[in-house]
Amino acid sequence: MEGEKRSPRGRRASLPSKDIAPLLEGWDYEPGALNVRKIVGVDGRPKLQMRLDLGLLQMELNGRPDGRRPRGHESLLAYFEAQLEDHRRRTGGDAGFHLTPADCQALREEAVMYYHRYLSLFVLEEFQGVLRDTARNLRVLDLCAQFAVDNHDRLVLEQYRPYLLMMNARARASLCWKAGDLDAALRAARRGLRRIREFFERINRPDAYKRCQEARALWAFAREIKKLLPVDPVQQLRSQLQRAVREERYEDAAQLRDQLEQIKPGLGKA
Repeated sequence: MEGEKRSPRGRRASLPSKDIAPLLEGWDYEPGALNVRKIVGVDGRPKLQMRLDLGLLQMELNGRPDGRRPRGHESLLAYFEAQLEDHRRRTGGDAGFHLTPADCQALREEAVMYYHRYLSLFVLEEFQGVLRDTARNLRVLDLCAQFAVDNHDRLVLEQYRPYLLMMNARARASLCWKAGDLDAALRAARRGLRRIREFFERINRPDAYKRCQEARALWAFAREIKKLLPVDPVQQLRSQLQRAVREERYEDAAQLRDQLEQIKPGLGKA
């Protein structure tokens, strides 16, 4: 019978079960939530698991998430980057290097693995890994945009660039925040916003920046950081002075200017 085998003396012996139900016991799927945990594999190395509606995904924490080494490299991206460097050494430039539609499809499929991993790491607040994997997937976009033979392959991934830039900036800012450097965290968030804006300007859609959900999310995160920063009295008075001048409250403006000069002699007129 299927699932059974006979021992040398003819007794039936059950095969080891491959049912994953015991692994999921007590870990229910929650629609709309990202359920992630870290476990230790049978090889003794830590791994990530993401709960899905019909099972789970298991990923390595380092290297390619599925643990494979395609063509002897850490990833397909690493392989193609090595091929590009070799081409540049041999020819002195990029001319003649290209990625076929099959190459680009394989790179896209590989990028999905890293997407699942950096989302999982983000939930676990392991931001260094998020920074690594988002930067890595941005390199996939750059490589395809520059070297894909087919126009579709050059453009299809660009729709994900704002999201990758946002997640990359949030990871960098979160690392700075955890280290207690709020100024650096705010700069990282603003740098991410600038990169998103530059992307829309590059594709001649500057108006889309204001409607971009990723930009809005990053703006909200930047405001959250800014609220935690100590108030700069000079900057605060400058803002109040500018508002008073706009509203033509000249008496208030004069008083604010006097306060500025007392706090910071030599500041001059606003």
